[in-house]
Amino acid sequence: MTQRKPGESEPSNKKIQHAASTVLYALLVILALWVVRDFIPAVVWAAVIAIALWPLLQHLESQPGSRARSTGVALLLTAAVGLFIVLPFLLVLTQAAHESHESHELIAWFKQAEANGIPLPSLVEHLPFGSQQVSSWWQENLARPLHESPVANGLHAESVLAFSRHFGAVAAHGLILFGFMLVTLFVIFQAGSNMSGNLIKATRRAFGVDGGQLVEQMAAAVRGTVSGLVVVGIGEGLLLGIAYAITGVPHATLLGLLTAIAAMLPFCAPIIFCAAALWLFVQGATVGALCVLIFGFVVVLVAEHFVRPLLIGSSTRLPFLLVLFGILGGAQTFGLLGLFIGPALMTVLTVLWRAWVK
Repeated sequence: MTQRKPGESEPSNKKIQHAASTVLYALLVILALWVVRDFIPAVVWAAVIAIALWPLLQHLESQPGSRARSTGVALLLTAAVGLFIVLPFLLVLTQAAHESHESHELIAWFKQAEANGIPLPSLVEHLPFGSQQVSSWWQENLARPLHESPVANGLHAESVLAFSRHFGAVAAHGLILFGFMLVTLFVIFQAGSNMSGNLIKATRRAFGVDGGQLVEQMAAAVRGTVSGLVVVGIGEGLLLGIAYAITGVPHATLLGLLTAIAAMLPFCAPIIFCAAALWLFVQGATVGALCVLIFGFVVVLVAEHFVRPLLIGSSTRLPFLLVLFGILGGAQTFGLLGLFIGPALMTVLTVLWRAWVK
C-alpha cells in the first residue's frame, strides 16, 4: 500500500471546511431573518424611502460642516418623511372638521333615506337596455325604507362588529410598522454614505463589477417608481379635485386629498371619483355624475398608462410594457411593496438581456 503524504489531505480538508462554513453561514442568516421576520416589511419600506431620498441626503452631506451634524440631518429627513405621510391624513381630518356643518345635510339625507327609501333616478327609465331590471332591483332594495330593505338587513351587527375589530387590528399593526420604519430610516440616514459604500463594496466583492452596476440600476428603478407614484398621485388628486368643485360635489377639497392618496396606488383613484359620481347621480345631477366619471377615467387612463410608466421608464431606460407589467405584477405578487420590487426586477431582466445579446 502506498502511504499518503501529510500534505495531500489538506486541499480536500479545506474544501470540506469551506462547504461546511458556507452551509453554517447560510443557516445562521436564515435563522436571523426568521427571528426578525415581523420587522422585515418595516426595513424594506425604510430602504425604499432611503433610496428615493438618497440624492438629497448626499447633497446635504456635501455641505460644509454636515459631517458634524449628521444626526441632525438624519433627524430632519426622517421627520420630513413622517410629516409627508401623516400630513395628508391630518389635512383630511382638519378639512372634515371645518366642513362638519355640511355633514349634517348628509346625516339628514341618510335618515330620510332610511325612513322613506331612495327615489329611483329618472335616468334609469331612459337607459337603452336593462332599465326594467335596474328599476325592479331598485324598487325591491332601495326605494323602500332601508330598515326593510333586504340589502340593509344583510348587514348584521355581528358582521359589522367583526369588521370593526379586524380594521382596528390592521390599523394598530400599521401604526407599529410605521413607527419601526421611521426608526430604521433614521438609522439608515445617520449611517449615510458609509452604508452605501459598504453595500457597493460587498456587492462588487460577491458578484463583481457588473453586480455593483446592477444594484445601482435597481436602486434607480426604485427611485423612479417612488417619483412616478407620488407625482402622478398628486396630479390626479388635483385634477379630480377641480372636477369635484365644478360639478358641485360637497367636500371637494377633502375628496381631492383622498383621491391624491388613493391615486398613489395604481388604479385606486376610481374608488373615490366613482363614489362622488354615485352621490351626484343619486342627487339627480346626472350630467355632473357623467362628467366626473368620464373625466376621471380619462385622467386615470392617461396617468396610469402613459405618464407614470414614462416617469419610471425614463430613469431606468425600461420599455413601457415592462414598466407597466412590473408595477401591476409586482403589486399583485408582493402587495404594496411590489410596486417598487416589480420595476426593480424588470430592470434586472432588461440588464441581463442586454448583456446576453451583446
